[in-house]
Amino acid sequence: MAQVPIQRHVLANGLRVILSRDPRAPLVAVNLWYDVGSKHEKAGKTGFAHLFEHMMFQGSANVEKGQHFSLVQAAGGTLNASTWLDRTNYFETLPGHELELALWVEADRMASLLPAMTQEKLDNQRDVVKNERRFSVDNQPYGDWDERIQALVYPKGHPYHHSTIGSMEDLSAASLSDVSDFFATWYAPNNAVLTVAGDFETDAALAMIERHFGPIPANHSLPGAPDMTVDAHIGSDIRVTVPAQVPLPRIYLAHRAPPFGSDAFEAFEVASDILGSGRASRLYGSLVREQRLAQDAAAFVFPIVGGASMFVFWVTARPGVDLVKLEAALLAELERLATEPPSDADLERVRNLHASHFSGGLERISERADRLSMYTCLFDEPERINSEVSRYVGVDAEQVSAALRSFIHADNRVTLIYVPAEATT
Repeated sequence: MAQVPIQRHVLANGLRVILSRDPRAPLVAVNLWYDVGSKHEKAGKTGFAHLFEHMMFQGSANVEKGQHFSLVQAAGGTLNASTWLDRTNYFETLPGHELELALWVEADRMASLLPAMTQEKLDNQRDVVKNERRFSVDNQPYGDWDERIQALVYPKGHPYHHSTIGSMEDLSAASLSDVSDFFATWYAPNNAVLTVAGDFETDAALAMIERHFGPIPANHSLPGAPDMTVDAHIGSDIRVTVPAQVPLPRIYLAHRAPPFGSDAFEAFEVASDILGSGRASRLYGSLVREQRLAQDAAAFVFPIVGGASMFVFWVTARPGVDLVKLEAALLAELERLATEPPSDADLERVRNLHASHFSGGLERISERADRLSMYTCLFDEPERINSEVSRYVGVDAEQVSAALRSFIHADNRVTLIYVPAEATT
């Protein structure tokens, strides 16, 4: 795989800048990661990071409400944002000659969102987020599985204990002062990574970045990272059954696992692909196709960096299937991989899938920019983008089995079972 070009710069105010020039297509991607996510929220103030993702599109000193979208789209670009446990990011892809537009609108809201913030805007976006929660969590079958799992895997008070979208109570209680303080604390150049990828001239891009972002003052009172300390194992077997408006029973298993970025995490990525990636995966082959116990099956590891990540499985039962039998079959597949290392064919399949997915993604400059921001924000190591595939390939069969033997056992497990609630009249 061709190496992604990387140039690193740091402005005087602490903004980390990553440039990756690729003139093959006349497009440029601008990607800004802030080192703030739901893990930085305080008790009683959950959902603020995600709420701010919305507030950042409500205008700033020189950009009217909604104009961020209209300006970028009128220039032929696309844009969006997302929030996660460890970060918040904002991104645009535009024709290459419109680079300065994206840099200007991002710098303007970093520098001057507070003067444009109003109670009306807060109330409006609070309602938008509440409706998003109703649609994607509260009124969606199995929609609250991840926040239930997080609350069970991580103890109360741990920064990963609560979900990114937050609670209705905390969103309702959020004041204009609260959200202003949140912005003033975290939305600073020395808490951000700016990546530009695609068709641009390096000197011209650096001059634009310095012009628009250079005058923004750093926050010299930036708080330290939250305490993410947690035991490597849960220490017990936790079981919860939830009657809910779901069409079929579903079983979730979750375990603490090594954090994203650690060498041990790679073994769980390989294991999750062997068990749950595609119709050639072990869970699909055994539980769906051969035994016909499940409608679907999935395995994945959460890429989170603090203390411990989560290794999660789910299987949805076929109608009439006994859940005890389904759970036993799922556990048997995990035990088989723990005691019998994967074959060369297993490893070749997932290595090829991973390499194809990763390299294919990097053909999109938006994905390339996002990866560079991620590796820089989380690890201060953008060069990881060029070793991702080799790290994955370096995991051998015994490492996969050893990872499961060390972490996938009863005293490090949460079992969450959804069952259809009885119809009410």
